[in-house]
Amino acid sequence: MSSAAPASAARKRVLMIVANPATSPVTGWPVGFWAAELTHPWTGFVHAGYEVTLASPRGGRVAVDSYSDPRDASGYSKHDIISLGVLSHPGMAAMLENTAALAAVNMTDYDAIFVCGGQSPMVTFIDDAALHAFVARAYEAGKVVALVCHGTCVLLKVRTSDGKLLVDGKTWTGFANSEERFAEQAVGVKIQPFWVETEAKKIAGTNFITHNAFEEFAVRDGRLITGQQQNSGRAAAALVIAALGQ
Repeated sequence: MSSAAPASAARKRVLMIVANPATSPVTGWPVGFWAAELTHPWTGFVHAGYEVTLASPRGGRVAVDSYSDPRDASGYSKHDIISLGVLSHPGMAAMLENTAALAAVNMTDYDAIFVCGGQSPMVTFIDDAALHAFVARAYEAGKVVALVCHGTCVLLKVRTSDGKLLVDGKTWTGFANSEERFAEQAVGVKIQPFWVETEAKKIAGTNFITHNAFEEFAVRDGRLITGQQQNSGRAAAALVIAALGQ
């Protein structure tokens, strides 16, 4: 599923990384990636004429968190007509059935990487050393590196070749404690194994900031771009497009 824009030598390429399906050790729920964190930025990249490839740590089939799917019986995301359109497209369905395995990806083929969030990343991304190394290599290779929502959890552990955390000396954002608190109160149970903001605030020498709960908010610090939550994917993608245009 690609853009209608004509291919050219100058066409930008973005690798979007989504989590493989898993089971939450906290809730026992099946977990995946959050739909809007793929569909909204994907739409922005396609409209900009970019070529987008989907990858996941293990490759193969990936699945959305059910509450993020506008077709889900819960109706939680029924307002998300962008996700409804993109997920219903046969081209996207095919991509979600056969994502590239990250180990097989040639990073030099891409101008930027975009790490999507959801509930699975808090289980599958946080201790994935190969993913952490990939993000670090991409950044050190001069790529634009973007992460949104719970996908930002990898920044708690990604270290560059000098041994420093990638976020050392940088301003960034991610899913806020206020948002975690709201989600847990809404369902009446503990959801996540840890909270990104709580862990980020323990890191010396970095500047983790948040905006109002569930309002669009994205931050750019050089080639590092982060979005606060599921409503911030479009804003994060716009910052990626701006960064690649310079």
